[in-house]
Amino acid sequence: MVGESLPEFNYPKDVLQPLLSASNSSSLQQALEILIKDSRAAVGRAELASKNILPTVLKLVESLHRASSREYLMQATKLLRNLCAGEVANQNSFVEHNGIETVLTVLRSAALLSDPNFGIICLSLQVLANVSLAGAEHQQAIWLKLFPNEFFILASIRSLETSDPLCMILYTCCDGKPGLAIELCRDTGLPIVAGIIRTFASVGSREDWFKLLLSRLCLEDIHFPALFFKLCEGNASEDRGNTAFGDNVFSSEQAFLLRIISEILNERINEVRVPNETALCVLGIFKRSVSIVDFGARAKSGLPTGSTSVDVMGYSLIILRDICAQDGLGDLKKDSVDVVDLLLSNDLTNVILSLLHDLEPPAIIRKTLKDSENRELNLGSTKLCPYKGFQRDLVAIIGNCAYRRKNVQDEIRQKSGILLLLQQCVTDDDNPYLREWGIWSLRNLLEGNSENQQIVADLQLQGSVDMPELARLGLKVEVDQNTHRAKLVNIPGSYTKPIERVGPLKFMEKMSTREPQLHIQAHHTATFILSTKRPNTNTLPFGFPENVEL
Repeated sequence: MVGESLPEFNYPKDVLQPLLSASNSSSLQQALEILIKDSRAAVGRAELASKNILPTVLKLVESLHRASSREYLMQATKLLRNLCAGEVANQNSFVEHNGIETVLTVLRSAALLSDPNFGIICLSLQVLANVSLAGAEHQQAIWLKLFPNEFFILASIRSLETSDPLCMILYTCCDGKPGLAIELCRDTGLPIVAGIIRTFASVGSREDWFKLLLSRLCLEDIHFPALFFKLCEGNASEDRGNTAFGDNVFSSEQAFLLRIISEILNERINEVRVPNETALCVLGIFKRSVSIVDFGARAKSGLPTGSTSVDVMGYSLIILRDICAQDGLGDLKKDSVDVVDLLLSNDLTNVILSLLHDLEPPAIIRKTLKDSENRELNLGSTKLCPYKGFQRDLVAIIGNCAYRRKNVQDEIRQKSGILLLLQQCVTDDDNPYLREWGIWSLRNLLEGNSENQQIVADLQLQGSVDMPELARLGLKVEVDQNTHRAKLVNIPGSYTKPIERVGPLKFMEKMSTREPQLHIQAHHTATFILSTKRPNTNTLPFGFPENVEL
């Protein structure tokens, strides 16, 4: 071991001899190297479990910690981590022989140093993470020892390598024992999750266990509002962005949380049903952000923009878009309200239409209107898109809400929104895929609604129209040469096969081939261990990180 020698003869025989015998070696250094290698495979862990080697390793960790033998302690802890990866006998032995207290002692010493030993902290947390996968009894034992004080200290360490296994422990405990999720999101537990979010927000990377934990708390449960507003307290208030443009209302960590939640929801859009409390909270956040965002400057980029208020508005809008695509997902409880209907009853349509009406039309529409005498369309708008894609996201929400909802179709017609939506069926450099979302929305507005169809048929044509997307829907535009009125008619022979009528989720799947952010692959279950094969661990409901190479 480089830079360190160890007087092995000073160690009790009941610690050293079993390790030398199990590894068929003559020194502790060789024994640790051989046993770490053997314990990478399930068969090796099982064989070592049959020799009851784990209690010996725990004694070694205690001795090395007292001797302040850092390098050997790293190796011994790594061996302990591997032994507890998916091997139930070792996991049980760990708890029975007070392994949690042993590892916790090591954690405290490493975390409280002026220069924290991230390597030791990470390995120790990985040990506990692997043990937590054994079941509810093990999770409860870990929770009782670490919550809340030890978890809070660990969450305050600004390091990705320690935050990821910490998230694994918290997620596994909360998923195995739902009552712990409630405890974690009360006053004593919220600072823990807030500390983890601040770490990931400041470091700028996002690990899978982190996203799993937030998914469990914010999308599968109702704790998003409490966590979001917790992030405006304490350290978050020190980084509020540009106060001249309202960035002092939200914290950068709140914008970061919304960004991660939007990613998770899009990844799991077919799996999770967003709680009504969360949906209403996001709508409230969106309305508040709209009131403070500066719409006077043309966007230079998509999300994230660097403006806290714009990012909060954008990511909350994307979350609402995906919520509105979940029509009928999941079973409603008796007397409960569908989440989309709840949003609609809280003025969602009116807010979106008002924003869309106040925005300047797409560039091609502006150019056409400037070159003509027509002033019937909206050209007096003063608001500009605060990020590239904002107009597209507004249109997407209208399209998703209008799908097979006659009340929404009628409301948009009554608020003169059909002509506004027709303007969106064009390409626009500042709004990628605006044309596709515009056509999708128009289709949903017209489907099964004769009044809306008549509005379009009565429009007076002001120039040539070339929309192959209508042809793919089995429709074409015919113009009366005397009245110059346009009407939608069926293309002869186009209905030999039924036209596919896809819903919002199916449409978003189709768009995912063009718009990468609409689809992200999940990973598989794994534990912390060096291995080329995945250990046989408990299967959990959502993707997990790959094996960690250390």
